[in-house]
Amino acid sequence: MLENINSAQLKSMTVRELLALSEEAREKITSTVLKNGGHLSSNLGTVELTVALHYVFDFPKDKLIFDVGHQCYTHKLLSGRYSKFGSIRQKGGLSGFPKREESEYDCYNTGHAGTSVSAALGIAKARDIKGENFNVIAVIGDGSFNNGLVYEAFNSLRLLHTNILLIINDNGMSIAPTVGSMHEYLEILSEDARQKEKNDRHAKIFERFGFSYDGVYDGNDLECMITKLSEIKERLKSESVILHVVTKKGKGYAFCEENPEATHGIAAIKADEVCTEYSRVLGSKLTELAAKNSNICAVTAAMTSSLGLAGFFEKYPNRSVDVGICEEHATILCAAMAAQGLKPYYAVYSTFLQRSYDEIIIDICSQNLPVTICADRAGISGADGETHQGVFDLSFLSMIPNLTIAVPKDINEFADMLEMSATFNAPLAIRYPREGRRIFKSHAPLEYGKWEILNKDVADDAKYAVLACGEYALTQAVAAADELAASGVKVEIINARFVKPLDGEMLNALKAERIITVEDNMLAGGFGSLIDTYFADSDKKVKNFAYGDAFIPQGVASELMRDFGVSAKAIVDYVLENENR
Repeated sequence: MLENINSAQLKSMTVRELLALSEEAREKITSTVLKNGGHLSSNLGTVELTVALHYVFDFPKDKLIFDVGHQCYTHKLLSGRYSKFGSIRQKGGLSGFPKREESEYDCYNTGHAGTSVSAALGIAKARDIKGENFNVIAVIGDGSFNNGLVYEAFNSLRLLHTNILLIINDNGMSIAPTVGSMHEYLEILSEDARQKEKNDRHAKIFERFGFSYDGVYDGNDLECMITKLSEIKERLKSESVILHVVTKKGKGYAFCEENPEATHGIAAIKADEVCTEYSRVLGSKLTELAAKNSNICAVTAAMTSSLGLAGFFEKYPNRSVDVGICEEHATILCAAMAAQGLKPYYAVYSTFLQRSYDEIIIDICSQNLPVTICADRAGISGADGETHQGVFDLSFLSMIPNLTIAVPKDINEFADMLEMSATFNAPLAIRYPREGRRIFKSHAPLEYGKWEILNKDVADDAKYAVLACGEYALTQAVAAADELAASGVKVEIINARFVKPLDGEMLNALKAERIITVEDNMLAGGFGSLIDTYFADSDKKVKNFAYGDAFIPQGVASELMRDFGVSAKAIVDYVLENENR
């Protein structure tokens, strides 16, 4: 039934048929995500709510915005994308997030938390200015509801004189269990009918912003959702409404219901792929260091387990802080803790670190405070696509005074960098990918600001020197050097494990005529750009391998690196072309 259905056809179906359709959607989502990877438990929890939305409203004329987008899979199935659903999160396939370029049913691209209310208000205001007539609905989880951007948007609702529907999907989870005062507030509102008077009193806070609050309802009760949404649709003609629903994350799949955090995002890993996640090293090493230093503490923004810190949080609860999805606040919190003599470690995905940029500059670095930023999922992260590729951090961090930037070549060197960080009394950023896939034979002692030559046997007579930072870039560099050696071309391989400061002593001592840089980052402002500037007044010829001026879509990391010009083949082709001139 689901294969041939579209949003408009739902309106002629009975509740019984819609329930059957919901179960079919749940089965399709589960089987596809288990094969491709993706966001499972969040999508399973919102099946009935999404079916009800499509039944009551008129998409794509009406506009639907999913905050972050972790819960948009049912929406994709109901909007003409069933036949392509098997390609979700694959190269050239459907995105795992809402995407305007993909369908007219997706009116706004999302991927980071907290943007939906501002986007909904902007679309509604544009509608009013243009004299159009349609409804605007935003669906936001209780985890995203902690984000400060939501309240900036709330603050402008009365000023904009427009109407939207905001649905709070309250499942008690973001990726980790939701924390903070706003979550506790939603819990108060979610208490049983005996608390109705108390609930009504608390709900008035939303009225102060200009919303009419309506809740709390079972978001997995399809018939209830259809009735309530039909009623609210009429109210939207004269007012903005918050509809508060409670859903079961992972509903319909027992393992997901029992393990909502573990099944929030599932990676598709090949059976023969052996790897160790850098986050595991972070968790174990930081726990070890904390046993020796009582000032060490850890801060995360709603991603404790994903960042490898569950064990640290369990062993040192008084030195552990999960602020929820509030990256800017987490950064300032770390700065202030450091100002009072603590040694905070801020663990965060590279893509979400972008949200903290101003605070990194002003609060951490301008005060020269000893905060260690652990930027996970740096470089191409793969199947989550444009909004999650961590390819900008070297560029936006490298220009900040007082900040040291370290990039480990493997998990062993990452552990060394964490050891060094414990006594490092200044701002430090360590950036690393999700998975450690190789251990390099060379393991020179870590020295601040100093690089490492991986093949000293060819250093004196190599015509080319390849400077690479990070495991994935070095892997390509070593593969290229091995292939070129078979052709009689000697290539020196240098592990540029500090991007800032550069190892000026080694750079000045380079005998190679041609310098090649390799990085898992954008060229503009990145490692290669720094080397270009360093040799600007010399006779050295520099060739950069980095990502160009484009957003990188979803796909397998190694394939995307190749497609965007950072690969062993690209390096080999360049060298051989130069040799044959």
